[in-house]
Amino acid sequence: MAKTADTKTTAASRKPAKGTRTAAETEKIRAALAARLDELRTEYDQTLSEITELQRERLTDSAGDDQADTGTKTFEREQEISLANGILERVSQVERALERLDEGGYGWCERCGNPIPVERLAAFPSATLCVTCKQLEERR
Repeated sequence: MAKTADTKTTAASRKPAKGTRTAAETEKIRAALAARLDELRTEYDQTLSEITELQRERLTDSAGDDQADTGTKTFEREQEISLANGILERVSQVERALERLDEGGYGWCERCGNPIPVERLAAFPSATLCVTCKQLEERR
């Protein structure tokens, strides 16, 4: 009987503790976050290039614009800048997720300290809050 108990203890000790990741899982997460970061940076660079090109076109096409045309162009420019800022915010979120991964805090809620469900991290890898804390934040 003692052997059976020792065997179970040994098998259990090989499994990582609940909420911890193996080195392979951590590297898989790191690779996915790094790939997403590259995608976002490329998207941001493309967006900036498009904004610059549109600005050039608007400068040459603005002769004879009335107030409505000027207002429309201003609104469109603000939307484009808002889009670029949104991409930059996502870049910051992914960079923060990589920092948390290095520090050992990735996958844990910054507010309550509970583990963030794997499903949430799969859907939103840069999540810093568990579902409950995120819902509370959104209600404020």
